Amino acid sequence: MRVTSGERLFYIVNGFILLLIGFLAAYPFWNIFVVSFNEGRDAMRGSIYFWPRKFSLEAYRAIFNESNLVHSTYVSIARTLLGTIVGVVCTAILAYLLSNRELIFRRWILFFFIITMYFSGGLIPEFMLIRDLHLYNNFLVYIIPGAIGVWNVMVMRQFFEDLPPSLAESARIDGASELRTLRSIILPMSTPVLATIALMIGVAQWTTWFDTYMYTSGSQELSTLQGVLVKILMETQIQSTDPTQAARLEQSGAILTPEVIKMATITITTVPIVMIYPFLQKYFVGGLTVGAVKG
Repeated sequence: MRVTSGERLFYIVNGFILLLIGFLAAYPFWNIFVVSFNEGRDAMRGSIYFWPRKFSLEAYRAIFNESNLVHSTYVSIARTLLGTIVGVVCTAILAYLLSNRELIFRRWILFFFIITMYFSGGLIPEFMLIRDLHLYNNFLVYIIPGAIGVWNVMVMRQFFEDLPPSLAESARIDGASELRTLRSIILPMSTPVLATIALMIGVAQWTTWFDTYMYTSGSQELSTLQGVLVKILMETQIQSTDPTQAARLEQSGAILTPEVIKMATITITTVPIVMIYPFLQKYFVGGLTVGAVKG
């Protein structure tokens, strides 16, 4: 088939626009990566675009010299894996329950769930609740409070409602329980939404650091990678504002600034997510087509 000049021009313009969009999306991450490998004091001058102006590994050396870095990485991996599994399971069960239109008081339950998306009790009541549940300085504080996310429940509930209802009805007619119907019929057809929710929960678990400072500050064994990185960043900021410590660091040859430490921590935190995302991308792009049920 012969391609006309108009079609060829369209392909060229379309390709250029796609390349431009891809560049605009990828460049901020590349710039963060480049700045993290630049010498700290020189990076404060700005104008670093595509490669380091003064290459330096001081930021990464300061991070990897942290004594608790390896153990905190294991803690972060454990909370991410366990938190994602528990979160997806709890979200799927609750979403399936709320997708049942015959559920008593279903509208009221949905109403109360939605309220929690806009209003919260605040930080102090939350801290008191965590303390009263004996989750303070407990690994489960990373898992239980985040097991249910209302937004994730609503997304999965809508996906379940869009599935042909005759599938669940036929399973009930055959004597399957609700749990068996969910496990054998609904979940195998819901791979795209399960992958999406799993990625959202996993990223949230991996990048969260505030709960480490709030609820596990008394236990060094429960420090997460993100908590350690934030501690290093805060220490660097304090050192940069203290003339005595700044002069000592400069004499030792370690010229660090909060800017390069921040870029290095972002890079270390982002790399695992970037490595995992390609394995889940097909579920976002391909999706799943639910065929009609023959009558």
